Amino acid sequence: MKRITLVASALLVSFATFAQNTWKVDKAHAKLGFTVTHLLMSEVDGNFKTFDATITSSKEDFSDASFELTADLATANTDNEGRDAHLKRADMFDVANHPTLTFKSTSISKVADKKYKLNGNLTIKGVTKPVSLDLTLTGVGKDGRTQKPKVGFKAVGTIKRTDFGVGGMPSAVVSEEVELRALGEFNQQ
Repeated sequence: MKRITLVASALLVSFATFAQNTWKVDKAHAKLGFTVTHLLMSEVDGNFKTFDATITSSKEDFSDASFELTADLATANTDNEGRDAHLKRADMFDVANHPTLTFKSTSISKVADKKYKLNGNLTIKGVTKPVSLDLTLTGVGKDGRTQKPKVGFKAVGTIKRTDFGVGGMPSAVVSEEVELRALGEFNQQ
């Protein structure tokens, strides 16, 4: 009887592992960006040119999905060379000592059809804080060339830059709140 139970358990674990799907970001159809308010009057947008993201999930509706993202902070781009150079300095991202931003989800909960609350740990400048993002499943389909499954997501949330030690300037110059936006297509592996 013990043997049957062990064999059945092993089969269930194997099946669960086999059913797990990995999805990699299609970098040609993805963007990772941020927005801050400057001088209490205008918004400045930026993005990271180099990043990678992966989703793992065993459910078709992604209600058990796990998300991981890494961005190269040296590739921050705001369409202004002086500002981009400042973002790399020690008072901002401190790229020399902390070259990457990372996000790893800790939980996901479905709140409506195609709408989720994604919680996870965000690390910037060696500081890790929990964040909560609004996640939308924007579409499901197939890649035109490979015919493999493809899925689209958009995540939006707000953080306080000083919680991560980014920027010592007053909030009247650059807002405390930074809106984060990630959107893109993912290909099943």
